[in-house]
Amino acid sequence: MTVIAGIPRIERLLRSAAGLDFDKNDLRRHEQFVNRKIHDLLQRGCAIAKANGRDVLLPHDVPITGGLQRCIHEFRALDEDIELRPILDQLAKLPPLELEFSDVLAANLADLAGGLTIALARSFKIVAPGIKNPDTGDWDRAFALFDLLL
Repeated sequence: MTVIAGIPRIERLLRSAAGLDFDKNDLRRHEQFVNRKIHDLLQRGCAIAKANGRDVLLPHDVPITGGLQRCIHEFRALDEDIELRPILDQLAKLPPLELEFSDVLAANLADLAGGLTIALARSFKIVAPGIKNPDTGDWDRAFALFDLLL
């Protein structure tokens, strides 16, 4: 299944998570956001693995906050109905980093992408409570917020 074919499912996840409506430009920004944050988290994970004397990146090396972990769990529950995991597997690209990824970590990237999607959707509602369709400024603020915290 292609990412394009999965657009209605991504839109459904965003509506379920925070009542948001996204257009095609938003979905492009969403993909950019997910891949950028996954890269940032995996890059930190590499530093942690190296500090612990390992040359393989394991799931517990990736610095997942409590809030992001709750979003991942919520994504897993929502995904039983939406079946978005195959699309997010395509969306969550493995960035080239210094260390190899464990198979378990690679298999969990779709869950991480889903958790980041829910966290992103919720952040829009926190920053702009009445928002229905984020504009460029909303996206810029969301990116800045996540760059600060993740």
